Amino acid sequence: MRSAIDDLVERGDKIGTSESREVLETVRMFAHDKGWLRRMREAVVSGLTAEAAVERVQSDNRARMMRQSDPYLRDRLHDLDDLANRLLRQLIGHEAAGGGGLPENAILVARSMGPAALLDYDHTQLRGVVLEEGGPTSHIAIVARALGIPAVGEVENATALCDAGDAIIVDGVGGEIQIRPGPEIEAAYAEMVRLRARRQEQYRALRDVPATTRDGVRIGLHLNAGLLVDLTHLQETGAEGIGLFRTELQFMVAQRMPSAAEQQALYRAVFAATGDKPVTIRTLDIGGDKILPYMRKLEEENPALGWRAIRIGLDRPALLRVQLRALLKAAGGHPLKIMFPMVATVDEFVRAKAIVDREKAHLRRHNHPLPSECRLGAMIEVPSLLFQIDEIAQVADFLSVGSNDLMQFLFAVDRENRRVADRFDPLCAAAVRAFRLIAERANAAGCPVTVCGEIGGRPLEAMALIGMGFRDLSMSPASIGPVKAMVLSLDVAAITELIETEMARASDGVSLRPALTAFAKAQGVPI
Repeated sequence: MRSAIDDLVERGDKIGTSESREVLETVRMFAHDKGWLRRMREAVVSGLTAEAAVERVQSDNRARMMRQSDPYLRDRLHDLDDLANRLLRQLIGHEAAGGGGLPENAILVARSMGPAALLDYDHTQLRGVVLEEGGPTSHIAIVARALGIPAVGEVENATALCDAGDAIIVDGVGGEIQIRPGPEIEAAYAEMVRLRARRQEQYRALRDVPATTRDGVRIGLHLNAGLLVDLTHLQETGAEGIGLFRTELQFMVAQRMPSAAEQQALYRAVFAATGDKPVTIRTLDIGGDKILPYMRKLEEENPALGWRAIRIGLDRPALLRVQLRALLKAAGGHPLKIMFPMVATVDEFVRAKAIVDREKAHLRRHNHPLPSECRLGAMIEVPSLLFQIDEIAQVADFLSVGSNDLMQFLFAVDRENRRVADRFDPLCAAAVRAFRLIAERANAAGCPVTVCGEIGGRPLEAMALIGMGFRDLSMSPASIGPVKAMVLSLDVAAITELIETEMARASDGVSLRPALTAFAKAQGVPI
């Protein structure tokens, strides 16, 4: 199985993008993971057949990953699924999934698929991929993009809805599929394809253009990342840096706690890949729905509000100290920005800051080179910090708004619960008041503040955030082009005045979305 993966990596080199090569190297790393092999061997020793052992271990992996609320982390499950399926095929003597060949202009419909599995098929005959699982940030989406194959994930019951031989339109940009479309729909999509092609060409032309508004306000556009493969987007998007680098993925895919040396190697590679561009690294955000395979699971009535993130780091300081020491060593001679997640009180941040100071003193005593600059920040995700903005802005070097969790906690709404997820609008008056308060108080204190949640990557919401006073946004790579196009067409003074006017007469339940949409249309701002 490992030999077959090596062959696929070599074949993937011919795709020609560094991003897809990084993805396949990550798959190879999973295939050579000693913990995975050890757990399967233990299952065999307990009396299972080899095939049952593979299934047992992968069922455990799948259960652990499906508990994640973060879609970025859940998408990594399919890499592990693909490897387990490959190993099972090897054990029972079946050929690779794509060994039977494809008809011309084929579209694959499957429950899930890993990035390496896509290379088993003849991509010259493959025109699209439809999956029940796997979102736009999944590794298969990255490899499909490198091959120029539209892919749409998270299509519920796709395998039941589609029959062999059906005509399907796969809209990889919009994330939609049309099964057995009529002539009118085909004509509409043909026109949409032509329009999108012109728009993508415009986005590519904007890559090296500074994100400056019509009235001369510079807006910083940054990327969210969690793997080395994500860093390849820096060059292709023209982003100014990494606004959020999640560190927990390294811990979640390993079968044991990553050593200090392993952590240091990853962080050093991150700094090498980003070069002179700034990168903000978030300390370990585990607990709640992010359970490590080697960590004893605590039974909590409400894990999202339980023992997680900075709370674990402060209660188990050795875990936090090892990560901080690895970061400080890896950044020797370079600037370093560290961000602590789920901070609920100023005291928590001060205690975490003291641990950083002790680690710096330790490295200094042992003559290790320190970062040229070390800035410490707090994520604003817990509503209690809204009432401590002035205090946290005085002790933190920067702030970052985790809008996903902040909105979830502010409205007591689980984003994964479809019955209540659409009960609030992040542009309603209550939410806008919270965002404005953060921006106004942070700016007044001279404390830089960034929004790194999903709303910063949507042009309409990003326009509103700029009008509220935010000047730095962090988002997914695909959002950089549309948001930059919006920024270049925007007059900050006009959008600021609109928001002030609307907020002066808005009640808590009213959304500013209609007024903002009308403003964008009248001003010619693409949203």
